[in-house]
Amino acid sequence: MRGPGAEGTAGGLLAGRYRLGAVLGAGGTGTVWQARDEDLARDVAVKEVRVPVGVDAEERERQYARVEREALAAARSGHQGVVTVYDVVVADGRPWIVMELVRGLSLADVLTADGPLPPARAARIGLAVLDALGAAHAVGVVHRDVTPANILLGNDGRVVLTDFGTAALHGARGLTLAGEVVGSPASLPPERAEGAEPGPEGDLWSLGVVLWTAVEGGPPFRGATPLATVRAAVEDPLPHPAQAGPLRPVLEGLLRKDPALRMSPERAARQLREVAEGREPAEEREAAAGRGRGTEGAATGQGAVTPSGATPAPITPEEPPHGARRAASYTALLGAGIAVLVIAVVLVWVLVRG
Repeated sequence: MRGPGAEGTAGGLLAGRYRLGAVLGAGGTGTVWQARDEDLARDVAVKEVRVPVGVDAEERERQYARVEREALAAARSGHQGVVTVYDVVVADGRPWIVMELVRGLSLADVLTADGPLPPARAARIGLAVLDALGAAHAVGVVHRDVTPANILLGNDGRVVLTDFGTAALHGARGLTLAGEVVGSPASLPPERAEGAEPGPEGDLWSLGVVLWTAVEGGPPFRGATPLATVRAAVEDPLPHPAQAGPLRPVLEGLLRKDPALRMSPERAARQLREVAEGREPAEEREAAAGRGRGTEGAATGQGAVTPSGATPAPITPEEPPHGARRAASYTALLGAGIAVLVIAVVLVWVLVRG
């Protein structure tokens, strides 16, 4: 970590090294810049964080600590499917994250422009994200905000998980206040809304919401307000997916409300791989055959082991809408205040249990 630096203006030099260029995304809490690393002669992305006016000093420091936590979580994961963090610098009293520049679009951008994806393509994306989450979980990192906006689809075929600003790290000091739940409402796991500690199972639920959104055109649980959305995820039954096709068993398995009964990563990986390859999951075929014989169907496969060669093949790049070739949408990386909701648990309990 180094400093000082210049204010966030195009052409400004950050920490004597990073020349700020075009704005890739901007919002109420900051800006993501395309920049040039003049020491290594390469393009990078730089995340600048601005705390809203009126925030007290304690909260400001907590938000800045989240930025440093984001960099640490991504760096600890060390996986090709997790955005690479190069540096954290302090300039103008604020931390800035320097990371790789992923050229492409976010999954949210693609869904907005093109509509729902075919199940096979959604499965390929889901398999890549699942692999990245597995690497993060293996080193004690729980993402806590897996959403379409935080998944970048690179022009080179990579699928990259970004925005670890709300991640929980095993062994690190917590930054969430007592009685707070962190996460985007549409993808918040039911157990988190009820006050449970974050765990890998919560990321699996959020991945299920991402996959549902990718093939169905919207999340499975929606309400008129963020809290109504959270309440629906806790109380309402899972709707029937209309367009998921062979992806349906994975969606239903990942979106089980009880985290102890949620589909395991190994089983999800196997079924996603089969769907990505254009095959109906074997378990579904066996279950259908069993039903045809008047039996209860096949074994659950909870003890399945992921086949060797766990790293998914790159996704064949598709031409972005209108032929655009640009840096991925980084507006979603701006953290709290835009895509991330911090909900008081007591309010959720009043609405959910009341």
